[in-house]
Amino acid sequence: MDTSILAPAAALVVWSIIMLFWMAGTRLPAMSKIGMDLSKAAPGGRGQDIDPHVSPSVAWKSHNYTHLMEQPTVFYPVVIILALLGDGSAVSLNLAWAYVVLRILHSLWQGNVNTIPVRFALFASGSLCLIALAVRAMMQAF
Repeated sequence: MDTSILAPAAALVVWSIIMLFWMAGTRLPAMSKIGMDLSKAAPGGRGQDIDPHVSPSVAWKSHNYTHLMEQPTVFYPVVIILALLGDGSAVSLNLAWAYVVLRILHSLWQGNVNTIPVRFALFASGSLCLIALAVRAMMQAF
């Protein structure tokens, strides 16, 4: 079985962890700066409750981390399906790497600049890669 298609998925997992540290590294100091004490937070509070109290650039990292827990949850099973089906084709591998690179660029853009037209173009391009991978997985499964 060719498992080379799993490498992009592993890379995206590592990138998600990097984003977790970037988010925490900006959010925790910002919370401290405004005097927010987590030990005194109301029960049931959520991370997004902090957003109105910190600068938008701090919140952007959190939003992106959340995004990495959303659509990529479709990417992971698609590449696992392709790996199980033995798809080590250049087309699938290139689509998977393109998806990962576009997600990383999306993260960097959203975390630093966050203008919507560019962010949307990166998201849409990545989504097209994911759709193509999903179609390839479905076609091979049947």
